[in-house]
Amino acid sequence: MSLELRGVHKDFGGVEVLHGVDLAGRPGEVLAVVGANGAGKSTLIKILSGALSMSAGEMWMDGERVGLRSPHDAHARGIRTVYQELTLVAQLSVTENLLMGNFPRRAGLIDWPAAHRRAGELLEEAGFGAIDPRTLAGRLSVARQQMVEIAKALVSRPRVLILDEPSAVLAGSDLDALFALIRRLQEQGVLIIYVSHRLAEVLDLATSIVVIKDGRVIETTEPARTGEDELIRLMAGRRLEQIYPGRRTERGEASLTVTGLTREGEFEDVSFTLHAGEIVGLFGLVGSGRSELARCVFGAEPAGAGEVRLPGGAGDFRTPGEAIAAGLALVTEDRKRSGLVLGMTVRDNIALTTLHSTRRGPLIDAARQRRDVTEMIDRLNIQPAHCASMAVVNLSGGNQQKAVLAKWLLVGPRVLILDEPTRGVDMATRVDIYRMIDELAREGLSVLLISSDLTEVLGATDRVLVMNQGRISGELRSDQTTEDEILAYSIGLTV
Repeated sequence: MSLELRGVHKDFGGVEVLHGVDLAGRPGEVLAVVGANGAGKSTLIKILSGALSMSAGEMWMDGERVGLRSPHDAHARGIRTVYQELTLVAQLSVTENLLMGNFPRRAGLIDWPAAHRRAGELLEEAGFGAIDPRTLAGRLSVARQQMVEIAKALVSRPRVLILDEPSAVLAGSDLDALFALIRRLQEQGVLIIYVSHRLAEVLDLATSIVVIKDGRVIETTEPARTGEDELIRLMAGRRLEQIYPGRRTERGEASLTVTGLTREGEFEDVSFTLHAGEIVGLFGLVGSGRSELARCVFGAEPAGAGEVRLPGGAGDFRTPGEAIAAGLALVTEDRKRSGLVLGMTVRDNIALTTLHSTRRGPLIDAARQRRDVTEMIDRLNIQPAHCASMAVVNLSGGNQQKAVLAKWLLVGPRVLILDEPTRGVDMATRVDIYRMIDELAREGLSVLLISSDLTEVLGATDRVLVMNQGRISGELRSDQTTEDEILAYSIGLTV
């Protein structure tokens, strides 16, 4: 199916966010859309998927002018969207999420064995056959939930597939499976609209690239005619001479010691030490146990054996509250589900972790709270600058991530655990986050950086811990290893 937008405008309350956007794609193409957070990509995706109506402009499909009034209209025309934010029903199984409304029946009742077989076939076709369709969606890692979202979009055999940051939490063989799926869909004549901040994969996959800045298309190009540096310059409006800060050469005393930590079915006999002033990466493929380990260290899940210790003897936290009081902070991998309260303001979200310390008697010291939050907004350059009274849901993805970071930095932690801190964040904002993390480390903070982005793991850290099937399989110096070596440890190979 060919699809074309002509002169699309969109405004919210008189504020125009898209200014005459044009784009066009043909069957079998991968049309990549790139741009900084807040450039208008999300609004564009919602117009294409029928979730928003355009204020002006035209949409054409196979030479016919169409008007999408709802996602149902888009589905009827063969358009399916996989959003960056997960939409699975956590309390239902993978099978139920995949086949909702399309269950096989026998004698008027759902034929569950047939349903599970069909769900397994769909996952296998997508390249995600390792997922058990009987598992509750809420028990899957974010990466595996992302895989189910993609498989769900393929149930109706779409003619146009919109993928919003589909690879943000995938790595290794899972990433390979996604790319293989995209190429199979291309061969079948599906038009794929691919939105990603991972520019290397955009250049590898795309047949054409549309760059959006401030709600306008500023460049339409092809991978053969451009490169990462030029795309970054177009997106950010400036050149980024250095993405990662320089290496840190000194570290202090031990700040967190984990010994023999075990949680049955998730990880086993994990031991490592963090030191003041260093950034340690933690890499592992889907199912390796990296995020589960972080939650256990933070007291959000109980350990079956082992211990967690901070200087002075604090440790083995039974709740996150105990961990926070001892000086730990955890930025989770899913900001919208476990990092933010979307209906609250930016100020209220950032202030959540310090309500106890800003009390004056039974009341909150509102003046101090406003001052503290304003300082964090300025320090992290959260945009727009006067966003404190805005609902946090109205910030771009990158600025939402900065708000989560601000919330935890306001506590003044000694150890900061970051799980996928740059997921869905544009390169310019990533540079801001890397510099902030580096500043914190140079001030003496210990940082554990969990990421599925190998380039990030190597570039932003001092050491790398690699997990494979719930165990630490390797510990490497970041300046003396390679992506291939880390991947080898992550799949259990010796090098």
